[in-house]
Amino acid sequence: MTDRYIDTPEGLEELCNELGGSQWLTLDTEFIREKTYYPRLCLLQVANESVVACVDPLALANLDPLLDVLYDPAITKVLHAAHQDLEILFGLRGTVPAPIFDTQIAATVLGGGDQIGYGNLVKTELGIELEKAHARADWCRRPLEQDQIKYAADDVRYLRDIYHRQFAQLVELDREEWLIDDFATLSDPERYTNSPEQAWQRIKGAGRLKGVQLAVLQQLAAWREQRAVAADRPRRWIVADAILLDIARHMPDSLTKLERIRGVEEKLIKRDGQVLLERVASGRKAPRDTWPEVKEGPRLAPEQDEVVDTLMAVLRARCRARQVSPAAVANRRDLERLVLGERDLPLLRGWRHAVAGADLQAMLEGSMALSIQEGRLAIEAAPTA
Repeated sequence: MTDRYIDTPEGLEELCNELGGSQWLTLDTEFIREKTYYPRLCLLQVANESVVACVDPLALANLDPLLDVLYDPAITKVLHAAHQDLEILFGLRGTVPAPIFDTQIAATVLGGGDQIGYGNLVKTELGIELEKAHARADWCRRPLEQDQIKYAADDVRYLRDIYHRQFAQLVELDREEWLIDDFATLSDPERYTNSPEQAWQRIKGAGRLKGVQLAVLQQLAAWREQRAVAADRPRRWIVADAILLDIARHMPDSLTKLERIRGVEEKLIKRDGQVLLERVASGRKAPRDTWPEVKEGPRLAPEQDEVVDTLMAVLRARCRARQVSPAAVANRRDLERLVLGERDLPLLRGWRHAVAGADLQAMLEGSMALSIQEGRLAIEAAPTA
């Protein structure tokens, strides 16, 4: 079967006729975003049981015929590490297709480990070593070479067999219902919407600021987010994180004070100095009850830390026995919250509760005990008095 390269409206129409009505489609994208705020779609790969195609969005003014197929709710879209691909589709249509099957997520409950890469998954499941020569290619440069097209097509070609294998394994293990909620979350538009008011949370080092400084940072980050969106430029090209942090820390009230801050260049002063001062002033005037707060992790006493360590051992043991990635069930922060008395946690619901959550809760209640038997951790009912 020859890989198809689609760069004409006629070719796209023919492809869509062949893809329409499929039960599932494998999907991947190639994009660049080093110089833009939004990812720039350079190639879209799609396949069903009989067709493998690379669609050139740079040659096609209208992708709607293909998007209509991809957004068909009767067709399962199969992707690996789907978030960035779905972000691109969200940018094209303002919504996210459904239903989704993510093979990286599925691998976490099938013994594949946490966040396994596509190449490693193909090698593990199919015994095929993928080429890596074009991993850093400029996918928007034309013309594409034939080996580039094959490299891109491989991303959906082998995904078909992996999907079949994973789905069969899920059915065999009676786990096909486990990931419905996880996959549905991938289609939630909120995951792909960047709120300017929350942009400060993405700034590394924000936790070192306190009180009104955070209110100022919130104003500065919101302005930068809006500016980056309008210009379609990376945030760091507008103002670097470190500069925003220093401005928020010092809260200057004049251009003279602003230009004394390390990293603030004359070009920035001339272009945006007054706006930055206005944002600083706005943050300083914000009512105290509106100041943002850095969410800190729970604080545990030393003996509680020891309990969390024990629960981590139980989690790993239970997940190993069921060939499930511990990270798919819970992380350390989840266990800290459990020790502190929280019960509205994912690990206490559904399949996560069945895999490990029930035993973790029983350990806390004293009805389960640990021992070491034949060099392995054993978890069993606690002896009664």
